[in-house]
Amino acid sequence: MFLGQYRHNIDSKGRLTVPARFRELLGEGAYVTMGFDNNLMVMTRASFEAVQKRVSQTPFTDPNARLVRRLLFSDAGYVEPDGNGRILLPGFLREKATLTEEAVLVGVGDYFEIWSPDHWANQSENLSDTAANAQRFIGLELSAAAED
Repeated sequence: MFLGQYRHNIDSKGRLTVPARFRELLGEGAYVTMGFDNNLMVMTRASFEAVQKRVSQTPFTDPNARLVRRLLFSDAGYVEPDGNGRILLPGFLREKATLTEEAVLVGVGDYFEIWSPDHWANQSENLSDTAANAQRFIGLELSAAAED
């Protein structure tokens, strides 16, 4: 599971160091695509292929299904960590997510996100609203007790 937050520099060639804990989960490679909040999403091969399978089951005659396909796949690329644990972020994705010299990598369970520090600061501010957070969790009906 991808957990935690990390800050890393992006070098002049667009390479970003992936934390060792995240690299272990990625295996040999991963897929990176645009997220939904001016960020990037990095998914394991298995996760991305599961999404692809689900999306491919939607009819291509449905205009919304075509838009979802375009959103997910036209901005996607396959990345492999190099010997130093870095992935090369495609230039067009760095540009779309306004990533320049530094990035914040955020674990969100079965994938991780890559944020520009400015966009992550805005997101963190949203996450600090305790009243809104209480409302967000109400519908999930979470319990501290483990289920069998």
